[in-house]
Parts: sequence; structure tokens; C-alpha cells
Amino acid sequence: MSIETLAYELRLPYTRRNYKQFIEEAKQKGLEVEEVIEELLQNEIDLRAETGVTRRIQRARFTNKKYLVDFEYKAYNADTKNKLKKLANLEFIEQKENIILIGNPGTGKTHYSVALGIEACTKGYTVLFSSVPNLVSEMKEAYSLSQVTLFKRRFEKYDLVILDELGYVSFDKDGSEMLFNLLSNRNDKGSIIITTNLAFDRWEETFKDPVLTGAIIDRLAYKSHIIDMRGESYRIKKTQDWLKVENNEK
Repeated sequence: MSIETLAYELRLPYTRRNYKQFIEEAKQKGLEVEEVIEELLQNEIDLRAETGVTRRIQRARFTNKKYLVDFEYKAYNADTKNKLKKLANLEFIEQKENIILIGNPGTGKTHYSVALGIEACTKGYTVLFSSVPNLVSEMKEAYSLSQVTLFKRRFEKYDLVILDELGYVSFDKDGSEMLFNLLSNRNDKGSIIITTNLAFDRWEETFKDPVLTGAIIDRLAYKSHIIDMRGESYRIKKTQDWLKVENNEK
């Protein structure tokens, strides 16, 4: 068998594509065989890690890509800023803790949650991103197809689940109960990040049932980092800054 065939059988794509070049360079530089093999295998590991990150990000279903390096912490007060920076170390995932981000539309909740999710993907964690309305719709479809057990099993296996836009759409009784059961089953099995425009005392507007609302808050708030991101809308501020520049140029 040729080296190319053996590398293919062993699923070593980097080696299969580059071994001839490595052998030629080794001859020119007088490298030892061990050095060539070590470099080939290290590059193989690096490629596998990079491919794994790309695959995890794709499977997470992010609607866009945001990164912590681009996040503007200066928009928040000192306490909020410190909490957000501390959570960026992802220790909350290891501890199976939750994060609840409360704030007006445009205050950076989704940007921060997606950035944490992508950072988690790069560190080897499995992540799922979904808006809460989409999740409820998918649950209802799973129930109609008698696939709810499979749906719950998949939901529970992620290291981190990011649920965006809680509070933008209200749910009927079935939707609220499905969401409650899904979150309850995940309790202590993995982390959840919730972004919402509503303070806890207004969640009943979404779930319609005060008892169920209290139970959902109790489940989510357990072992949670609750962060108030309310303030001036980041998107409005950016628009205002742009308008100022445009007006100055005219």
C-alpha cells in the first residue's frame, strides 16, 4: 500500500496531501525521520482541531457570527462590565450554571450571547442557538411527529444552549408547558443562556399562567448569573453617531 492510501485509510488528510512535500523538504534540510513525522502529525492535529471548531459552529445554528473581541464593554456600568468579562472565561459551562441577560432591544444581549457561544465552540464545547419562538415551534412539530423523546435527548446533550428573544412572543398553554418541561429536564445537565427584554415581574405576559411562570423562573434562576443590560440601545446609539457624521459632512 502507498503512503497516500494508508493516510486515506487512517483518515489523515493533511498527511495524504502534504507528505511528498515534507519528504522533499526533509531531504533538503537534512531533517531526521522523527522530526518529519512529528511535524506531520502536529499539523494533522491542528487541522483536526480547526475542522472541529468549524463543524461545532455550523451545528450551533448561529444566525450571525459575533466575537468577544468586538464586544463593547464600555457601554455598561462597572458592575455589569465586570460580570460580563468574568463569564467570558466559560467557567459557568463547567459548573453547569445559567446566564439570564435582561435588557432593552439593541443593548448587546444577542451579540454577547452569540460571542460566548462561538468562544465555547472554539474551546470544544457543543452549543445550540435558537430563538425561543423557534424552539417552541420545533417542539410542537416534534410532538406532532411523535419524536419528542428524540428532541429532548438532543436538547439535553449540548454543553450550552442559547435561547434568544424570550418575551417578544407570547405562548399558548401547550407551548408554555412544553418549554417548561424541556427546561426542567435540562436542569443540572448543561448551561442555558437566556436573553430577554422583560424583567421577571413581566414574564407572565409571555406565559400567561402565573403558576407556570413562577416555576419557569425558579428553574432558570437556579444557579444563574442574572445580568441587567438595560440602558441606551447600542443600535440607536450607532445610528445617532452615523447621523452626526453624515450631517457634519453635508
